[in-house]
Amino acid sequence: MTIRVTEENSVRRIALDRPDRRNAVDAKTLTLLREALESAAADPAVRVVVLAGEGRTFCSGGDLGVDDPFDPAATARTLDAATGLVSAIRAAPRPVVAELRGPAIGVGVSIALAADIAVARADSYLRTPFTAVGLMPDGGATALVAAAAGRSVAMRLFALGAKIGAHEAERHGLVAAAFAVDTFDAEFAAVVATLRDSSLDAFARTKHAVHAATLPHLEAAFAREREGQLALAGGPDFREAIAAFAAERPPLFHRPAGTGPLT
Repeated sequence: MTIRVTEENSVRRIALDRPDRRNAVDAKTLTLLREALESAAADPAVRVVVLAGEGRTFCSGGDLGVDDPFDPAATARTLDAATGLVSAIRAAPRPVVAELRGPAIGVGVSIALAADIAVARADSYLRTPFTAVGLMPDGGATALVAAAAGRSVAMRLFALGAKIGAHEAERHGLVAAAFAVDTFDAEFAAVVATLRDSSLDAFARTKHAVHAATLPHLEAAFAREREGQLALAGGPDFREAIAAFAAERPPLFHRPAGTGPLT
């Protein structure tokens, strides 16, 4: 099983359920998440959708152990599946809430920030260590993080691979709220109940207006990320990062950088 779907009191919970892989995702898992989300969004009995991760991790990012990490077709499938999920979250006319009971890493950050409301337990954190392995953010992260917290925080996450804890993420606007471990269940339930009992028509129009104002360039970000990630995934720096990981040593990115402007 890769996802678990449950429902109670008009709230459908869609959870990653790959504890042996720390809820890492591949193209198949991302597609299952999208299909489950679209089904929930079309069901008149569902008033709120919760995205979660079973166990101690929300999502640990892309699963490099499933497909050949150097296969461009496999990389493209995963990129497109991630884009499809984020687009479905954005389009859903129901409130989508991310329940972070542990770290969100890599594309897990994109999934969390695509939600309308992200709520984090105090022991959670966000991290996107893409450049450390010769890759770049994807899943719309370049637009989603910048829209939520600004350019400086985005570059800190992306270029420095910073680990941003739940309370700091709340201060930056990356998550809507960070709750203490011992009160998280009750406070998260209260957030969900508020959304469940609100006017869904009013919510859908509000969501559409906010996204139009803050994420007008998300599709362009998807395209830039896809082009860049496919180029990087086939490049020497990513190969060096994988070799270094296997040899349990730091990667050596000492070759000359590419030349010429990027558009």
